[in-house]
Amino acid sequence: MDEKKIRELYAGDDITKVFTNLHSSANGLSSEEAAKRLKKYGPNAIKKSEEKSQWKTFFKNFISTMAILLWISGAIAMMSGTLELGIAIWMVNIINGLFSFWQERAAKRATDALNNMLPTYVLVIRDGKKMQVDSKDLVPGDVFLLQAGNSIPADSRLISASSMQVDQSALTGESVPESKTTKYDPGEGSYAESNLIYSGTTVGAGTGRAIAFATGMKTEFGRIANLTQKQGKTESPLTRELDRLTKQLSIIAVSTGVVFLVCAIFFVKYPFAKAFILALGMIVAFIPEGLLPTVTLSLAIGVRRMAKKHALVKELNSVETLGETTVICSDKTGTLTQNQMTIHYIWTPKHEYHVTGNGYVNNGQIELNNKQLWYEENPDLHKLVQISALNNDTTVQPSKVKGGKPKILGTPTEASLIIMAEKAGFEKQKVLVKYPRLRELPFDSDRKRMTTIHRWNDTQYIILTKGAFSDTIKQCDQIQVDGKIRKMTKEDSDRAKQVNADYAAKGLRSIAMAYKVVERKDTDVSKLTIDQAESHLIFVGLTTMSDPPRPEIYNAVRRCHEAKIKIIMVTGDSKLTAKSVAVQIGLTSKKARVISGNELNNMSDAELRQALKGEVIFARVVPEQKYKVVKTLQENGEVVASTGDGVNDAPALKRADIGIAMGMTGTDVAKDAANIVLTDDNFASIVAAIEEGRAVYSNIRKFLTYILTSNVAEAFPSILFLFSSGLIPLPLTVMQILTVDLGTDMLPALGLGAEAADPDVMKQAPRKRSEHLLTKSIISKAFLWYGLLSSIISIGAYFFVNYQNGWPSVPLAASGRVYMRATTMVLGAIGFAQVANVINCRTNKVSVFKKGLFSNKNIWYGIIFQILLFLVLTVTPGLQELFNTTNLMASDWIFLFCLPIPLVLLDEARKWLFYHKAYKK
Repeated sequence: MDEKKIRELYAGDDITKVFTNLHSSANGLSSEEAAKRLKKYGPNAIKKSEEKSQWKTFFKNFISTMAILLWISGAIAMMSGTLELGIAIWMVNIINGLFSFWQERAAKRATDALNNMLPTYVLVIRDGKKMQVDSKDLVPGDVFLLQAGNSIPADSRLISASSMQVDQSALTGESVPESKTTKYDPGEGSYAESNLIYSGTTVGAGTGRAIAFATGMKTEFGRIANLTQKQGKTESPLTRELDRLTKQLSIIAVSTGVVFLVCAIFFVKYPFAKAFILALGMIVAFIPEGLLPTVTLSLAIGVRRMAKKHALVKELNSVETLGETTVICSDKTGTLTQNQMTIHYIWTPKHEYHVTGNGYVNNGQIELNNKQLWYEENPDLHKLVQISALNNDTTVQPSKVKGGKPKILGTPTEASLIIMAEKAGFEKQKVLVKYPRLRELPFDSDRKRMTTIHRWNDTQYIILTKGAFSDTIKQCDQIQVDGKIRKMTKEDSDRAKQVNADYAAKGLRSIAMAYKVVERKDTDVSKLTIDQAESHLIFVGLTTMSDPPRPEIYNAVRRCHEAKIKIIMVTGDSKLTAKSVAVQIGLTSKKARVISGNELNNMSDAELRQALKGEVIFARVVPEQKYKVVKTLQENGEVVASTGDGVNDAPALKRADIGIAMGMTGTDVAKDAANIVLTDDNFASIVAAIEEGRAVYSNIRKFLTYILTSNVAEAFPSILFLFSSGLIPLPLTVMQILTVDLGTDMLPALGLGAEAADPDVMKQAPRKRSEHLLTKSIISKAFLWYGLLSSIISIGAYFFVNYQNGWPSVPLAASGRVYMRATTMVLGAIGFAQVANVINCRTNKVSVFKKGLFSNKNIWYGIIFQILLFLVLTVTPGLQELFNTTNLMASDWIFLFCLPIPLVLLDEARKWLFYHKAYKK
């Protein structure tokens, strides 16, 4: 029997039959029987998804394709007789792996520290007595007690309930609490049965007694957690691209090495040992040893920047994936909205009042014609505020943390009424002393009203009623207008109904307020029936409320639209509310199609794919349907980020390319499924994170261009050597190639990884999923522009040194100081050309001078290190021998220091010529 049928069975059966089926009673289980059932059913806890072993997590950072290439590079260096550099390459790999492992562990520790959602203790009845037990020890058949503020520990059937309202937003996404009674009503939507309560939800108001029928992984909470855990995680686009790139470069490197080995042996007549060293040099030249650590550290920089913007990244590659996002599937409650009910308007037959301020803080006011009004200044407002505050069981506790969310003991609806009364200057506790409550007729889902009876004066009682508009106004036959009471006419009733309909069309909920005064001598409060108390009421007016959008959401949505990122609301809330919020915040136009969960079930895959191409909103959906929407979007070729805070969001979070959970209000299941946790629950932080993700990917391409540029200049001397059949002595040694790759290139490349986002990065469309990391543009710039210029200049330096020695009258030097000075100049020319190239790579189209030549200090630190390293290599005796360098002449140094200037100016001319419009901006 599936879970839905089980729920229907426990909801529809008579309570005595439920007791029989669970072999229990109203007095609960015996302690002995509870112990037996605990062994049979297991603890009432959500099983954690199987975590990777620490060793697997550790070693995976050392066996990626790029890591393997670094191991090979180190081995090649050692085989070429340079043990020191080989060890250095391996140390880079080790440090890189340790850093990645540390980063992932730090993120995991942060998410593990977030509080559990399920309650720790529960008050049960065992052996006929009340006792407190650990919620993990609760078993099917246990009877337990609940009151306002309690988290519900298991899926249960209510035995008794008094004014109970349950916040199910963590499970359904519905912001309005559900009324719960012992009477069965299937309700609308998922988990709407009136007499069933679910694990992980919270009692907002009232008290109750229930019997558990499902615990642990058998609960709806557990079922969704299990669904989430079964989903495999989508591979990061960056991981795929890096694997592809390294395989390409590896094939090129090895193929080139083999060709050079064969040509050196058969055409240059080199002995095998020398030919092998030459081939190794070519392989080293084409392996970008610095790429992996540079990518990792660039991602780490992105992680640190995101953390400052309240986004905790659990996996490094998630940074880049965010930048590729084309669609965000967002929950509504708590993500786009504040999850804090707020009164916006008060309507009385004579006036409409505007209530300013949002959320559970009283930093607003009541306004009439843009003028602040206190409740005593108008008799109708006075009475409506009085009903709102006195007919109310909720308390709002201010947060103890600055900027924190206030805690409500009760329901969101009543909390909004309390805050509204405070904004009007009404002090509830003082007024309650004057008009003490004598009796309460609790809210129930049939009447949809709540009534309280108070002492009014020495001779009268006052009966205060609030409730759903349509169910309250029909109990009214009088109306108060400007403090005067008269009979309610049909025109009065029709007008109020139209006003209510107009508010509903705007997505606002209405609560009607009514009252009457009765004589004490004619009324026995204790015997007063509901019908007697709630008949012949005086209608005062109504309040309208909604869960307001987050204040930062408007700008965040606008920026997403500018970035060509589509946002789709996927919520458990009603169609009307969902569309109202979507239109209000600019998510969609009024023409957007709203698809309910039931409609979604009846759609074919092709119909859903087509619907997702247009403006669409999904309402009243369950977890499986959220998952289906995300999956279908991915099949449409979209890169999907899914946001949410509830258990109902977890499967979609896990399936999405990027799952983003709310850290403050999110459930553990949601946080566990997500790649990124927002520590401030702010949707705008997502936009900032996407901007950072785009910047990171842009920077990866920049330093990829930069690194490949030097690879061309490194390979060019060996190509000359080969094609000259050895007549041109090798202008650059293997050790010098490694010096460029891991010495002079590394820090400037890291500086590029820290480059700030380009101003227009969020005004560009997301890159296509099919677009590769290594593009034609990068190849042409690295190989045919920067690389070619560097090669020509470095080889030119080589020939110029030989020219000064008498070439072409004498042969090119193959050994001695002239040869060492020539190779040193080639190494220096490549290094100083890279100074120009790192500056040029900072921008693609605009002038680097417009961005600020010195705005990225990290690059200049790298340039200074690069120059100092080259200086040390040329003047230190031991290093001179190791790296085949020598002291340079003053004219050599002048040439090298002047070299970057024309290269930068030449590239500025290229940018102006090809990107004239962008260059001028």
